[in-house]
Amino acid sequence: MAMMRLRREDPRIVGTFRLHRRLGAGGMGVVYLGSDRRGQRVALKVIRPDLAEDQEFRSRFAREVSAARRIRGGCTARLVAADLDAERPWFATQYVPGPSLHDRVAEEGPLRASDVAGIGAALSEGLVAVHEAGVVHRDLKPSNILLSPKGPRIIDFGIAWATGASTLTHVGTAVGSPGFLAPEQVRGAAVTPATDVFSLGATLAYAAMGDSPFGHGSSEVMLYRVVHEEPQLHGVPDALAPLVRACLAKDPEERPSTLQLSMRLKEIAAREAQGLPASGRPPGQRERVEERGPARPTERYTERTTERGLERGPERGSERAHERGADRSTERSVDRATERGDRPTGGGSRPSASRPSSSRTGGGQGARPQRSRPGTRPGTRPGSRATSTGRRPANPRLLRQRLFVFVVVTLVVALGIAAAQALQG
Repeated sequence: MAMMRLRREDPRIVGTFRLHRRLGAGGMGVVYLGSDRRGQRVALKVIRPDLAEDQEFRSRFAREVSAARRIRGGCTARLVAADLDAERPWFATQYVPGPSLHDRVAEEGPLRASDVAGIGAALSEGLVAVHEAGVVHRDLKPSNILLSPKGPRIIDFGIAWATGASTLTHVGTAVGSPGFLAPEQVRGAAVTPATDVFSLGATLAYAAMGDSPFGHGSSEVMLYRVVHEEPQLHGVPDALAPLVRACLAKDPEERPSTLQLSMRLKEIAAREAQGLPASGRPPGQRERVEERGPARPTERYTERTTERGLERGPERGSERAHERGADRSTERSVDRATERGDRPTGGGSRPSASRPSSSRTGGGQGARPQRSRPGTRPGTRPGSRATSTGRRPANPRLLRQRLFVFVVVTLVVALGIAAAQALQG
């Protein structure tokens, strides 16, 4: 919060507090930074001299003090002392270090979604305590929210309305800040806790966009937009936009309660802090799936073969294709030898076509030279994988798996028998 030097007309001592700096001035009075004899710092508000004789303003000031005394919560500045009968009435609250939400956004720009949700959750929880005390703030806005190291604090209950108090404004007269006050305040209707919910929604929209959801203009233009036009939330993050829009409903009955708002904002803050969108998926997962598109037939086949435990990859796939081709060629060779009456050699398999013709049984010099088949190496026989019956041999990998299972089962049975004998013994 910006501090200014004391002016010549400013008092130096008020009650038991010594004043040091000016913190700001409003429609009702001036706020000073002061301290007591123990060094405790306070924000001390003194009513303006020209308003001290006005009973209406004195009554409003007394109502602000009464509201501050009734509120018990960590989201408001604690009341320290007050004097309503002084020539210039004053009251002191605990000093809250830190800039206002308005100043933070003006200096650093819109806040992140997680920060906005965290601030909103704390303010909603604070408003629960305010409303339980029978108080409606009626002027909740970015400049009345201080961002202290311990969390946001709500200040300035100057126009707060307490249960059982008569209003000090006339019907049709709006009290508050245009762009942040609720439609029922513009119409002069009764205020309720939902009034503060509307103001909180406009405040969160400001924190997320850096601007009021109802734009800029004169007071009359702003008040008209609040009552008759929908808010502009184009810059509000998607995670917060639906909730902020619900807070800015024209009908107070359609707005969420402060308790519901607090719980929902806590969930959004936790999710945004982890970097998860509203669906709970990691960022970009949905987009990657959509960009990839439906799987092609070859991709689906590859996925199915992977699930069945088959080998993948172009090299291994081509090797298996050559092996299957070699096995089929061997089977055809055996069939032709059987038809001609030839006797296969080499353990029931016919010599490969890649070998010289002299290696064949009964071969002569006029034998036709043979070409190597794909998938074979020189000097090897593609048919060596086939048995005498022409069937494919067992897969070595499958044999190793079966052997491993057999050994494991044998060991388990043996351990079970040993354990049973030990128990009997």
